[in-house]
Amino acid sequence: MTNSRKPTNDALEILHRRFYEGRPDRIRALEAMQANDEVGRKICELRTKAALTQAQLGKLIGTTASVICRIEDADYEGHSLAMLRRVAAALNRRVEIRFLPARKSA
Repeated sequence: MTNSRKPTNDALEILHRRFYEGRPDRIRALEAMQANDEVGRKICELRTKAALTQAQLGKLIGTTASVICRIEDADYEGHSLAMLRRVAAALNRRVEIRFLPARKSA
Protein backbone atom coordinates (compact mmCIF):
# COMPACT_ATOMS: atom_id res chain seq x y z
CA MET A 1 0.00 0.00 0.00
CA THR A 2 1.42 3.37 -0.99
CA ASN A 3 0.79 6.63 0.73
CA SER A 4 -0.57 9.13 -1.82
CA ARG A 5 -0.29 12.12 0.53
CA LYS A 6 2.43 14.66 -0.03
CA PRO A 7 4.91 15.16 2.79
CA THR A 8 4.37 18.40 4.68
CA ASN A 9 6.19 20.72 7.06
CA ASP A 10 2.92 22.44 8.05
CA ALA A 11 2.57 21.86 11.78
CA LEU A 12 -1.23 22.11 11.74
CA GLU A 13 -1.47 19.61 8.90
CA ILE A 14 0.85 17.23 10.75
CA LEU A 15 -1.28 17.51 13.91
CA HIS A 16 -4.46 17.00 11.90
CA ARG A 17 -3.07 13.88 10.24
CA ARG A 18 -1.75 12.47 13.50
CA PHE A 19 -4.66 13.16 15.82
CA TYR A 20 -7.82 13.87 13.81
CA GLU A 21 -7.75 12.32 10.35
CA GLY A 22 -10.17 9.40 10.18
CA ARG A 23 -11.46 10.07 13.72
CA PRO A 24 -14.87 11.75 13.40
CA ASP A 25 -15.43 11.75 17.17
CA ARG A 26 -12.29 13.81 17.70
CA ILE A 27 -13.23 16.16 14.86
CA ARG A 28 -16.67 16.78 16.42
CA ALA A 29 -15.07 17.47 19.79
CA LEU A 30 -12.60 19.88 18.18
CA GLU A 31 -15.41 21.73 16.40
CA ALA A 32 -17.34 22.04 19.68
CA MET A 33 -14.24 23.45 21.40
CA GLN A 34 -13.72 25.91 18.56
CA ALA A 35 -17.34 27.10 18.84
CA ASN A 36 -17.02 27.62 22.61
CA ASP A 37 -13.75 29.47 22.10
CA GLU A 38 -15.33 31.70 19.45
CA VAL A 39 -18.24 32.67 21.73
CA GLY A 40 -15.95 33.42 24.66
CA ARG A 41 -13.55 35.49 22.56
CA LYS A 42 -16.40 37.48 21.01
CA ILE A 43 -17.90 38.33 24.39
CA CYS A 44 -14.49 39.39 25.71
CA GLU A 45 -13.84 41.48 22.59
CA LEU A 46 -17.20 43.27 22.81
CA ARG A 47 -16.85 43.86 26.55
CA THR A 48 -13.35 45.27 26.07
CA LYS A 49 -14.49 47.54 23.22
CA ALA A 50 -17.23 48.82 25.51
CA ALA A 51 -14.53 49.62 28.10
CA LEU A 52 -16.20 47.43 30.72
CA THR A 53 -14.59 45.21 33.30
CA GLN A 54 -15.98 41.76 33.94
CA ALA A 55 -17.43 43.07 37.20
CA GLN A 56 -19.14 45.99 35.44
CA LEU A 57 -20.66 43.75 32.76
CA GLY A 58 -21.75 41.31 35.44
CA LYS A 59 -23.50 44.09 37.34
CA LEU A 60 -25.30 45.24 34.17
CA ILE A 61 -26.77 41.79 33.61
CA GLY A 62 -27.35 40.88 37.24
CA THR A 63 -24.51 38.43 37.81
CA THR A 64 -20.94 38.37 39.07
CA ALA A 65 -17.51 38.91 37.54
CA SER A 66 -16.75 35.22 38.04
CA VAL A 67 -19.71 34.27 35.83
CA ILE A 68 -18.49 36.66 33.12
CA CYS A 69 -15.00 35.20 33.46
CA ARG A 70 -16.44 31.72 33.04
CA ILE A 71 -18.48 32.54 29.91
CA GLU A 72 -15.42 34.22 28.35
CA ASP A 73 -13.36 31.07 28.99
CA ALA A 74 -12.67 28.97 25.89
CA ASP A 75 -13.30 25.78 27.90
CA TYR A 76 -16.79 26.82 29.03
CA GLU A 77 -19.48 24.61 27.51
CA GLY A 78 -22.59 26.01 29.17
CA HIS A 79 -23.48 29.01 27.02
CA SER A 80 -27.23 29.47 27.15
CA LEU A 81 -29.20 31.53 24.70
CA ALA A 82 -30.80 33.42 27.58
CA MET A 83 -27.40 34.44 29.01
CA LEU A 84 -26.05 35.36 25.58
CA ARG A 85 -29.09 37.60 25.04
CA ARG A 86 -28.53 39.30 28.41
CA VAL A 87 -24.88 39.93 27.57
CA ALA A 88 -25.79 41.18 24.09
CA ALA A 89 -28.42 43.57 25.44
CA ALA A 90 -25.96 45.01 27.97
CA LEU A 91 -23.49 45.59 25.13
CA ASN A 92 -26.15 47.09 22.85
CA ARG A 93 -25.99 44.09 20.52
CA ARG A 94 -28.26 41.27 19.49
CA VAL A 95 -27.58 37.55 19.17
CA GLU A 96 -27.77 36.07 15.70
CA ILE A 97 -27.91 32.31 15.17
CA ARG A 98 -27.00 30.76 11.86
CA PHE A 99 -27.22 27.17 10.73
CA LEU A 100 -24.44 26.38 8.30
CA PRO A 101 -23.87 23.28 6.18
CA ALA A 102 -21.96 20.60 8.02
CA ARG A 103 -18.42 19.95 6.95
CA LYS A 104 -17.77 16.59 5.42
CA SER A 105 -15.51 14.51 7.61
CA ALA A 106 -12.57 12.71 6.09
